[in-house]
Order: sequence, then structure tokens, then C-alpha cells
Amino acid sequence: MQEQHSVLVLGGTGYIGGRLVPRLLEQGHRVRVLARSAKKLADVPWREDVEVVEGDLLNPTDVAAACAGIDVVVYLVHSLSASGSFEQTELQTAGNVARAARAAVVQRIVYLGGLHPDSAELSRHLRSRKAVGELFLASGVPTIALQAGIVIGSGSASFEMIRHLTEVLPYMPAPRWVRNKVQPIAVRDVLHYLLGAVEVAGAINRTFDIGGPDVLRYGQMMNGYAVEAGLPQRPIAPLPVLTPWLASQWVNLVTPIPRRLAVPIIESLQYDCVVREHDIDALIPPPPGGLTGYRRAVRLALAKMRAGEVETSWHGASLDDAPADALPSDPDWAGHTVFIDEKNRETSAGIDDLWSVIEGIGGENGWYSFPLAWAVRGWLDKLVGGVGLSRGRRDTARLQTGEALDFWRVEHIERGRRLRLRAEMRMPGRGWLELETADDGGRRRYRQRAVYFPQGLAGRLYWYALVPFHGAIFSGMANRIVLEAEARTRRRTEHRS
Repeated sequence: MQEQHSVLVLGGTGYIGGRLVPRLLEQGHRVRVLARSAKKLADVPWREDVEVVEGDLLNPTDVAAACAGIDVVVYLVHSLSASGSFEQTELQTAGNVARAARAAVVQRIVYLGGLHPDSAELSRHLRSRKAVGELFLASGVPTIALQAGIVIGSGSASFEMIRHLTEVLPYMPAPRWVRNKVQPIAVRDVLHYLLGAVEVAGAINRTFDIGGPDVLRYGQMMNGYAVEAGLPQRPIAPLPVLTPWLASQWVNLVTPIPRRLAVPIIESLQYDCVVREHDIDALIPPPPGGLTGYRRAVRLALAKMRAGEVETSWHGASLDDAPADALPSDPDWAGHTVFIDEKNRETSAGIDDLWSVIEGIGGENGWYSFPLAWAVRGWLDKLVGGVGLSRGRRDTARLQTGEALDFWRVEHIERGRRLRLRAEMRMPGRGWLELETADDGGRRRYRQRAVYFPQGLAGRLYWYALVPFHGAIFSGMANRIVLEAEARTRRRTEHRS
């Protein structure tokens, strides 16, 4: 019988962590998740089955409390910043975890890093991942440091970059790194090795390379995707003038991946990153049926997307420099400059129909007003390195607290009553959009409120520059949402009669 452990997952709100937690639970492990805000996990299906503690990895006291009574720590935290002192921050957070784990007599740390060559010249992100792994290995706590290649799965940033580059461009001008060799790995196989690393016996302290069965050039990966998606293979022309920085601008414009996330991905593609040893096989045997080949991983990811069953997505990860503060309560606004655009509409629509329109906003459903203006704002955001509108949404009908919605983040859901979105587009200030339903004794109303806290003179000028468009954008949105909800109520009533 497999021994059960108390497992602390750091990075449980991320792409890999959000998939690992339910699998740990299926194996009977007790799981604790550390998150800066417990609200971000309010809507995940496994919320009631885990212990959620709030805290910051930069706070040693929070980390020590999270590690207390834990057998295994799984560290899945990586910076999504392309600039600044992220290397120092990553070492600081890892150091806090290592010290707390040693003090709590944790049996093992499991760390997921990246494949990298022996070359002394590495990209900043690969260098940082290597340094974090080395820190854990020297911590005094037995550590299994898994080093993975490009992760392929529905919703992964690497897969989304390949998908959009291949689908958007009939001809692929590309940097020289399209000829570099990489060894992608299916997300299901990454999870297999992570679970195995948690459960394996013995005090093991070393790195292990993990990768799928296929060694490919990056250009072959794009054309492999094209075949599985039913698209013509794309001619690829390597261009020596496309530096990593220029390539990241290109990726930023033609894919949903923002520049600050594209930079670390592209920098890591400057090298041949392949598995150099297969020692993991002696410790954790491959999954039944063997490792998943690249083409099959793409096929599985596409099937999940078409079925609307994307379990987690890179969209859910919070970008380091995106606004993260919650909307202050109204009394807290006293003494601060704040701009508000509020619309109220009475409606004959049923509350359920009104809410279904509200919760379905964004992504493929659009924003119910002036689509050209929304598109232009999205492109402007992409031009300055923001996320733009092309992130879309994970599910066409249902939202979860903490997930991305175009260039917004779902900050709060009171299902059936209120949806609050926090702006993550680049702008000189902080903004929110609230959409609400109300039923006062049979008088049903829709309320919409845009709230903006400007930063300096630029923030004020930004708001005033947009005032002429607010009438068309926000009034149109309120009108169309109400009309759509009323139409749904009429169709439902007619169907019953």
C-alpha cells in the first residue's frame, strides 16, 4: 500500500500545480496549498478537500507556518517577469522555503526546473531555475529536482505559443532557434513524474532530466501541430536578424502570450535542450503505455480544448507586474481621486438569464458594445507589452475567481448577483469593472460600474481622453446586456408555452 504524506504545494494556483493537487488527493495524500489570497482558490473543484493557508513566500514567518507538519514540499513557483531583479527574488523565496523545510524536518523537496545545456552561458530564466535547484540540493533537505523540457498540454504557455504562431501565419519568418533541438514533454507525463517524486522511498538528493520520447527542432514542432490541427505545413525561413527581444515582440503581437512571458520562453529556446541522462527510469518507471509522443500530446490538447475541458491554463497565473490590489470598499475612497462611470437599467429579464449573460461576457462572446474600440484597446495594450484581448477565457459559460478574462482578472464572483473584474491592461492607474443584478420586490435591475484610480497627471489625462468613448462603450454595453438577457427570457417563456 502506498504511503500517504502531508504535502505542501507551492504554486498550487498555477498551471502545473492546479493539475497536481487533485491527483495528489486521488492518491490519498493530505494536501496544503499556500496562496497569497485564498479567494483565488474559491471556485476550484478541490477547494474543500485541501487546507489553504494565506501567506507570502517572501515572508519567512508565513513560509515556516506553511511547512509545519509537512512531509513533502512541492515547489512549482517561477517568476513570470522579463525584467527587474526576478533572479534575486526567486533565490530569496527558495531560500525561505529551504530554511523552513529544514527547520520543520521535512522529508523531501520536489522541485520542477528546466532542461538546460552544460554551457556556462544560459538565459536569465534558465540560469535562475538552475540556481534555485542547486539551492535546494544544498539545503540539507533531500531534494528531487526534475528538469523538464517544453511542456505540451491544453492551456500551457508553450503550447499556446506554438498553436497561435502556426494558425495565424501561413509563412513563418523565424529566428535561428527554430533549428535548435528540444525535447517536449506532455503535461500528463510531468504530473506522472511529480507524483512519483512525492511517493518514492529513500533520501534522494539529485537532479533528474525528464522529457518525452521525441527530440525535435522547434520548426518541426510547429509543423507537427499543423498536421494534427488539419492545417497545411508552414514554410519556415530562419532569419539571423531576429534577436530574442525582437522575436518576443513578434510573439507578443501575433499570439496571446504577452511580451513579459514570451521573453523567458524564447530566451530558453536559444539552446539545444534535450535529456542527457535517463536515470529517472530506475527511480520512477515510465507511465503505463510509455511516454506520450509530441504529436499525440498535441492531439490530446486539441481534444481537450474542443470539448471545453481545459483543466488549468497559463492565463490563470498572475503576472508579476500586473495590478493585484483588490477594489477598496467605498468608504476607503474618501480623500482619494477616483473616477466612476455607472449605468443602471431596469429590465424584464429573469435574474438567471441576466446573470448568464454577465458571466458569459468576454472571450468569443465579446463585450456587447463597440467591438472595434475594444479591439483597438487590446492591440494598443499588446503594443506596449500587455496581455491584450487575445487571452480570452477558459470556459465560454462559467468563470472562476482568479482566472483571466481577456485583459481583466476575475477578482470576485457572487454567483447570480455580482461579478467584479480587475484591469490588467497597461494604463496609468488601477481599474475595475463591476456587473451586478438586483431584484427589489419584483423590480429587476442591472447595474454596471467602472471604477478608476488614476496615477498622477498621466492617469487623469488617460481618463479624460476616454470620456468621449464612454458613452458608446459603457452605455452600449449596459443596453446590449439587458437586451440579450430579455431575449433569452422571452425565448425560454415561449418554449415553455
